[in-house]
Amino acid sequence: MAVRKRSWKTKLGRAQEAWTVDYVDQAGDRHIRTFTRKKDADTFHASVNVEVGLGIHTAPSKSPTVAEAAELYLQTCRQEELERTTLDTYKQHVTLHIIPLLGTVRLSELTTPLIRNFIDRLRQSGRSPAITKKILVRLGSILADSQERGLVAQNVVRNLQAKKRRGGDRQAEARARGKLKVGVDIPTPDEIRALIVQLHGRWRPLLLTAIFTGLRASELRALSWRDVDLKRGELHVRRRADRYNAFGAPKSAAGERTVPLPPILLNTLKQHRVASKHDLVFGNGRGNVENIGNIVNRGFHPAQVAAGIIRMPGKAKYTGLHSLRHFYASWCINRRVDGGQELPLKVVQSRMGHSSITMTADTYGHLFPRTDDGSELAIAERGLYAT
Repeated sequence: MAVRKRSWKTKLGRAQEAWTVDYVDQAGDRHIRTFTRKKDADTFHASVNVEVGLGIHTAPSKSPTVAEAAELYLQTCRQEELERTTLDTYKQHVTLHIIPLLGTVRLSELTTPLIRNFIDRLRQSGRSPAITKKILVRLGSILADSQERGLVAQNVVRNLQAKKRRGGDRQAEARARGKLKVGVDIPTPDEIRALIVQLHGRWRPLLLTAIFTGLRASELRALSWRDVDLKRGELHVRRRADRYNAFGAPKSAAGERTVPLPPILLNTLKQHRVASKHDLVFGNGRGNVENIGNIVNRGFHPAQVAAGIIRMPGKAKYTGLHSLRHFYASWCINRRVDGGQELPLKVVQSRMGHSSITMTADTYGHLFPRTDDGSELAIAERGLYAT
């Protein structure tokens, strides 16, 4: 393995020179790379020397394109039998965002500057910070799959993400997300009281359950009467239904949980149980999984409009059921004197089915009541100077 200078003359007699790296990979195949600068040739020579020694080098001529690597990754996902909705999301990331911008690039050509340029192009084309982050995670997963297949030596996306976590970008992302705001993202107690008055018919038990248990829409749609203990006044979350109405396990191990039922909800579910003829608590007329669009458009939105919870005439203020999940979290957190439950952070995490307490703290930590800092400092000062 060596770096050599190559000189020649063009047909017009002009002198030209370049630097070549002549090397043999771990499979015994010979390769030559040409560079205009010796510095670049030396850098490549040093990295190749390490990669060949470790047996992980992939020559550019053997390197697949990002599009080819993405298809191999999707094959892996299919073999792992991921949920249909998850696989569809991964396909969208690949076909709509990654391939149009990077599809023809070979894996060996991916560099940190190129990935930064890819991120810039995503943002300039109107992709939100949230979707940009998801696309980058997907590209990192594609490269990780390619690493396992021996198709690329390093994962430049994961390397970049590691640097970002050590820098200020993590705080910038948190600032961009912003905090959930009561009255904007989270219904206020007054709005919830007004909403409850307007809940009637088949939507009342479902929406009351969303308000007073914080279940995800997918968990509500999959809830079976076998999971509701009306004697103990609690329900058990054991599964969820995806957008194709297929049942599956909760989002994480923590998603499988037990949630207590307050009296208003317990009484409502008892009445609903008498009238119910099917296994699903909130199934449609045929006893099948209810469509999320029906719940939102025929139940949640009309009830908001009737209660005067609107952003403009005839338009509901809160678009999705997740706002009720946010309310439940705030209700768990709020002080008892303010009509809340004043639960510790760990209990809130359990009720919400979050996989980590960090997730709960990052999402809802700002809602926890603060003590009177001035009074606490005054007491501490008196204690310091007491004789």
